[in-house]
Amino acid sequence: TGGQHSELRIKKNSPGRHRRCTRIEAIEVIRQMAGKFQDEQIAATLNRLGLLTGTGQTWSESRVYSARHYHQLPVYDPNRTADGMVTMEEAAQHLGVSSTSIRRMIKLKKMPGIQVVACAPWQIPIEALESEGVRKAVRNIKARARAPRTQGSEQQQAMFPMV
Repeated sequence: TGGQHSELRIKKNSPGRHRRCTRIEAIEVIRQMAGKFQDEQIAATLNRLGLLTGTGQTWSESRVYSARHYHQLPVYDPNRTADGMVTMEEAAQHLGVSSTSIRRMIKLKKMPGIQVVACAPWQIPIEALESEGVRKAVRNIKARARAPRTQGSEQQQAMFPMV
């Protein structure tokens, strides 16, 4: 009745889009891990990376399932030995050592291991489990033969240099 009006402009969402879209980085991690890892492992990796769902929540097994299903990504196949890789836990069971020992061997470059993305579970080539270097490292672990954790005195620097 007063004749004065104010104009309000709001940007509309693009067709097929909404405010609650999951970031492309999270979808890419799911895409790289789908089929090779269980949804629970994918959720743990996404959470370790600090990626959130489109609604700002942390990842769970059901949320990964929903995203994987929406993007038509493959489901985990436990009989996937065709790619020639095993998980760290499977390698530990096969060699009769702990997964911590496997992780240490990977860190010391005594065993090859790859991760699909950072923070993802390690994958180890099956043929690496039969190599002589790995067998020798496993024998040393089982015999409790360890290399010294400290450097030799000739390699150490003095804490208080002589003046």
